Amino acid sequence: MLEIRPTCENCNKALPNDSDEAMICSFECTFCKDCVDTLLYNVCPNCGGGFEKRPSRPSNCHTGNCVDTYPVGNKEVYKPIDKAKFKEILNKFRDIQPRKR
Repeated sequence: MLEIRPTCENCNKALPNDSDEAMICSFECTFCKDCVDTLLYNVCPNCGGGFEKRPSRPSNCHTGNCVDTYPVGNKEVYKPIDKAKFKEILNKFRDIQPRKR
């Protein structure tokens, strides 16, 4: 089950459960859409993978599988990108489609 982390790892922008700005990689590294598009160029600085829009946990509890039963995470991961270190990862993966990395 996804943690649904509450903030962008780079800029610390709030990304609540219902945010349309939250993006995650397959390891659930969480960044805002602005950082993914303008700084990371769809390359995760932690694993080199690509990003997808993070789903939200349902708020209605008709099935019992909802945010009330399974609360979203509150673990903030804030580690701004080291641009010099990330440059090597970006140069290696930027021109390769995420599923081929």
